[in-house]
Amino acid sequence: MTENVLEFNDENVKAEIEKIRPVLQRDGGDIAFVGIEDRVVKVKLQGACSGCAMATVTLQWTVERNLKAVFPEIEKVENVQ
Repeated sequence: MTENVLEFNDENVKAEIEKIRPVLQRDGGDIAFVGIEDRVVKVKLQGACSGCAMATVTLQWTVERNLKAVFPEIEKVENVQ
């Protein structure tokens, strides 16, 4: 994924999530951007990811890690139901 630091806003976060989506889609899952609240990015894991026991690991090690590389000010990424 991108290693450049971008301005932390909805548009840029959505664009970065679009780069991560194919990784989740390969395993039958998906992700949708919900919004930003303070320094927390809210997403909704979908498909196979929504009920997967490994969803927390995917969220932290795939989504959060890649987003923090581009947006270091992110506190965390949170899955909403």
